[in-house]
Order: sequence, then C-alpha cells, then structure tokens
Amino acid sequence: MQALIDAVIIPMEAAMNSVGIQGDFWKKMLSRSKEASQGDLALPCFPFAKQLGCSPDAAAQQIANALELDVGEAVAVGPYVNIRASMDWLVTQLSKTPESKGSILIEHTSANPNGPFHVGRARNAVLGDTFVRMYRAAGYDVTSEYYVDDMGKQVGILCWALENLDEDQVHNLLAEGEIPIEESPHSAKEDHARVLWYQAANLLKAKDSAVDAGVTELVQKSEEADEDILARFEAAYQPVLDGMLVTLGRMGIAFDSFTKESKFIVDGSVEILMDQLQSSELHGVAENGAHYLELESKGVKGKSTQFYYRRGDGSSLYATRDLAYHQHKWTRSVRLLNILGEDHKLQSKQVCIALDELDIKSPEVVFYAFTKLADGKMSTRRGNVVFMDDLLDEAQSRALETVREIRADLPEEKLMKISEAVGVSATRFNIARISPEKGITFRWADALSLEADSAPFIMYSHARACSIQRKAGEVDLSVGLDVTGLSGTAADLIRRMAYMNDELQSAIDSAAPHNFCAWLSALAVDYNRFYRDNYVIEEGVVNVQNLILSELARDHLRRGCEAVGIIPIEEM
Repeated sequence: MQALIDAVIIPMEAAMNSVGIQGDFWKKMLSRSKEASQGDLALPCFPFAKQLGCSPDAAAQQIANALELDVGEAVAVGPYVNIRASMDWLVTQLSKTPESKGSILIEHTSANPNGPFHVGRARNAVLGDTFVRMYRAAGYDVTSEYYVDDMGKQVGILCWALENLDEDQVHNLLAEGEIPIEESPHSAKEDHARVLWYQAANLLKAKDSAVDAGVTELVQKSEEADEDILARFEAAYQPVLDGMLVTLGRMGIAFDSFTKESKFIVDGSVEILMDQLQSSELHGVAENGAHYLELESKGVKGKSTQFYYRRGDGSSLYATRDLAYHQHKWTRSVRLLNILGEDHKLQSKQVCIALDELDIKSPEVVFYAFTKLADGKMSTRRGNVVFMDDLLDEAQSRALETVREIRADLPEEKLMKISEAVGVSATRFNIARISPEKGITFRWADALSLEADSAPFIMYSHARACSIQRKAGEVDLSVGLDVTGLSGTAADLIRRMAYMNDELQSAIDSAAPHNFCAWLSALAVDYNRFYRDNYVIEEGVVNVQNLILSELARDHLRRGCEAVGIIPIEEM
C-alpha cells in the first residue's frame, strides 16, 4: 500500500493542519485496513481526541471532512478514517514497473559438496533463490552467490575416502553400518556415487583413529594453502558440486558467481585480518596459544563468549575465513544478504561482532528453521535423507497421473513437460509459502500437494488466461480499460493487481516471501472469480473490456510466478 500512502500524505497533512492536529506522528499510524471491505487504508483517531477536545469518532469525522483526495475517497467509520482508492487511480498502477534500485549480493545454499541435495538442504536453496527472484522482480541488481567450502573437514573426509577405499570396502562398510545402497535413475550421478565413499569413511572413522588422523592432516595442509592438497580436494568435490548444481538447475536455481573458501588463505587476506584483530580491546590468548575475542561485553552469554579466530599453531578457522569473505563481498555490492539455518545464529552474531571490530559492515541475515523427517533430522553422513532428485522424480510422476487424467488428448511429450513443470513448481512453492522461522516436517502428501493454495492452482489460472488469449485471437486492445461503473469481481481483480509492486516490496522489506506467495494465491482466486462472473468470449463474441482485464491478469500472474519460482506454462 506504500504507493497509496505516498499519494495521500500531502492532502492528509493539509487536513491535519486545518483541524488543528500538531506534529506528524500520525504518519506511522496510517496503514493497510484489516478488512478489504473497510477500504485500502485506515487511520485510527484515538490519539487525536485529546488535542481536538472531542471523542475519537468526532475526530475521525472532522479529519474525513477536511480531507480532499484526488486518488479516492475518505469516510469516517467510528473512530477510524477509512480511505479507498478510486478505480481510476488503481488502473494507473497496473502499468507501473518497479524503478531500478541498487545492487545486492545474496549468498545462499553454499552446502558442503559431499553428497546429493536432500530435502533438508533444499530449504536454503529454495528460500535463497526466491529472495533472488523477488529482489530482481522489484528492480534490484542482484548477484546470486555460492560460497564453496573447498577445504573443510567434510571435503577432507571425501578426499581421503576416494584415495584410500575401494568399492568393495565401501559396500562392506555401508552394509555393516546398515546404510542401504539404493539403486535409482540417479545412481550414476557423481554426487550420488561419491556420497557412498563419504558415508563409508565416516563409519570407518568412528572405529579407526588412523582415518581421523589422515583427514586431520589433509585439512591442516589445506589451511596452509598447500597447492597439491587443494588440487586433490577440488578433484574430489567438484564432480559432486557439479551434480548438485544439475539438481538445482532442474529446480530453476542458478548462481552468478562462486567463491572458494581457500581463496582467502591463498591471497593472504585472512592473515591480515587476524593480525588486525590482535589490536582489538576484546582480544585474548588462551593457554594453548590460540587467539580469541571475548564477547561477553557484546551481549554473548553462556559458554560461547569466546570467538576463536586463530589456533595455537597460527592457522585460521572457518569463521575467520568468513570474515575475509565478507570483506571481499563488500567490494562487489552495496548490500549483502545471507540465508542461513537457525543453527548458525550464534556464529553469525559472533562473526558480526568481529566484523564490527574490523570496521567492516555486517550483512543482513535471514534465518530459517529446519526441514525434518517425521522421525528426526536428516543427515547425509548417516544416510537418513530424502534426496531432491528422487523427490522431483516422484513429484513429476504424481503430477503426470493427474495431468494425464485431465488432458488425455495431449501427446506424451507435452504431458511429460507439463508434469515436470508442475512437479518442480509444487515442490518449490510448498517450501516458499511457509514462513522461514517455522519448521517443516517433510511429508510426501504435503510436498506434492496439487490442491488450492498451491503452485498447480496458480499455474492453472495462468494457463487459463493464456487459453483465453489464444481463443480470442487478434483483437485491438488499444481502446484501453474503461472502469466506469466497474464493480464486483472485476473491481476486486483490479484492486488486487494494482498493489503487486507494493506487496512484492513489502515481502522483501519484511523478509517474508511467504506473504508474497499468499498474495499470488489470492490473485489466482480473484482471477478465477472474475472469469466465472464475466464472460470474455460468449458465443464467439469477444468482450474487449473483459479481455483487457484477463490479459492484465495473465501478465501479473506470470510475473508473480517468476518471482517465486513457479514455472508459468501456457497450457495445462
């Protein structure tokens, strides 16, 4: 509603002055009406009663009488001034596209390249890409980035396993550990193949200390920027990362840039930052020679008040390299946004305090709650996961059954294309439409829902608008939209569409992509109600005004779909 608020501020100031209300505190009180039937904006008038020496109801009436609007009408209802935008003003909003805004670098996903994407990891990727899409749709210049953990313990285990275990050993270890080797259409993908080595090495490490010692040696050398070790690590993880990116690509998720963690060891920037931290008033040295920042004075409580950034042997830690990474990111964008799991809250707070000590600005962060199986948390190491490749296959299969029943007239190739789009979109939307701070318990029925308030319902609405456009053929729409006397579901549809840019920006500002998902679902409902009540084509005759409205809805549905990762196919 920001566009409407901006449009009424000046006349509202004049009205306030004319009735004798001092100050501009009322500007923060002007907000969206709780009920659409009450109007678009509402101003509660309880605080004005004392200034005006009357009841809140009378104050509302005085303000409404004094308010002269070009964009709608103001009505006093009890102690509220309700403002409803006119159809003429709403129509002017339909053709507005978001203004070009500044740059933002969004880092998301950044999963360890040690195995296929599973459902637990997917929430970060879906949320992150949804933010990327929403920011782009709102006019921002967005860089989507993947931070590659190319030198940590997980990669070290994978590298050690590939260099020290053969296939028979891997299969025997997995059998002993009761981790099943399940054949699937994706078994040959390197991320699926190599995760078996990773799992086997973890099982062996638990009973053979030599494995842990070997991995530790590899990781230590990687932290010393040993070129040979870093090359061996890359040879181990890159095929896995490539396989993970294929899965993400199937979901419509791509990255503009990749930054390796090792970069900041190789270029020496971590060493410089560690030296700078030693001059901090928070600096301390442990008995073993490790360096840390004492963060208790900065609000960190409990056992985690010490933020270690240099080991006793002089090497850095993952969090230290994260400091250098953020310094690097600020050279590339004026805004940074990180998408992180809720288990990173403490570390993120510690990193932000350390960044402040280095006079480096902190990033914006969105935390999300975990996706769990009904019987507990997923773990690549333990093998109790639902891989995204398998979920997407199942989503397509179930969608195909439904689509085939409805559209048996379509050729198999087209049915497969539609069902893939429906399956992917349903999977993504069922993650994006839930508030990030709410946990998700994975259930097949929920993940693949084809019911209302779902991606397929929105996709069907868009496809219906496309079908109407095809049936209407070439029609001159240059006459423009005439809103004289417009009411009912047609007016409701215009009102919904007019606030698309506001809804998008509001969802961005509040880090609430689920709110825009809800708006998109509501748009689909409004379009179907409009279509039900207003014939676009009747007995072969095209109602031009209704077709113009249908075309506007088609465009808004398409843009909304693209902003949340739904594939706006034109036929269902």
